[in-house]
Amino acid sequence: MKLTAPGRALGRAVAVLALALGLATGSTGLLPGTEAHAQPVVEGSFSFGGDEGDWVSGGRSYAYSTSSQDRLNVSADPGNNVVSLSVDGANGDWWYLDLAAPAGTALAPGTYTGATRHPFNEPTEPGLSLSGNGRGCNTLTGEFTVAAVEFGPQGYVKKLDATFVQHCEGGSTAARGEVHIDNPPPPAELDLGLAVALKGTASTLNGKATLHGTVSCNKPVQVNVSGDVTQVKKQNLIRGSYSASVSCAPGAPVDWTATATPTGSVPFQRGDVEVEARATATDPDYDKPVTVTETTAVRLTRG
Repeated sequence: MKLTAPGRALGRAVAVLALALGLATGSTGLLPGTEAHAQPVVEGSFSFGGDEGDWVSGGRSYAYSTSSQDRLNVSADPGNNVVSLSVDGANGDWWYLDLAAPAGTALAPGTYTGATRHPFNEPTEPGLSLSGNGRGCNTLTGEFTVAAVEFGPQGYVKKLDATFVQHCEGGSTAARGEVHIDNPPPPAELDLGLAVALKGTASTLNGKATLHGTVSCNKPVQVNVSGDVTQVKKQNLIRGSYSASVSCAPGAPVDWTATATPTGSVPFQRGDVEVEARATATDPDYDKPVTVTETTAVRLTRG
């Protein structure tokens, strides 16, 4: 069944759910997307065709490329074991392709025979899954050859040249295809720096402790600085939490200031405190949180 454009949004959601759950004949257990951040393919193509009687291809040929305004997205899992490709054709077609090495190994150049349906392949077997446009396999056999593959950090796929053959339900008919991806070098991962000033203030009016410091970064991000302040005075344990948010840009450290309110009735006072600090931001290129921590002895003066 091929979905028409007017019903694509709803039809696609229903079809993907059916594919994921494996509830219908010809469906697949593929769960679109991975834990890694899917990246747009800058330059690439995907094409396949099938024998008459092949369920997924319907005996037709399909071709998509970034130069034809088709949208391709790719990602690898954390161990570079699985590469997942999604295709949104300018004509409304949509397809998913997974290529998986045996468990515990990274996908590498070579021919992978005896592939079965990903993600249900045995740990010792390679995995393969081509599905889309409402079609998929309950079970499959096949093989694929990786001519070239290059990875970057956080599931970034720089290069992939591969061909594949997939047979549904033990049949002799097959879908055969290829994928070519050539992305630019991966962006650097987010590098955060955090510093806590060695001096702060304890307010004689409200008992709060005010802290200062700096954050640094290698790409523009919004940084949340938070943590806890602990002080012991005359056998009293005084604690409080603080939080601040600052915009960080590369080039020079950015100042932050935050105030901790004591949780009990005893105020923060002049003297030494222990400051636990955390700086957290989301890497905009990889959609991953990055956190750095510092524990610093700070001297509070009256403020």
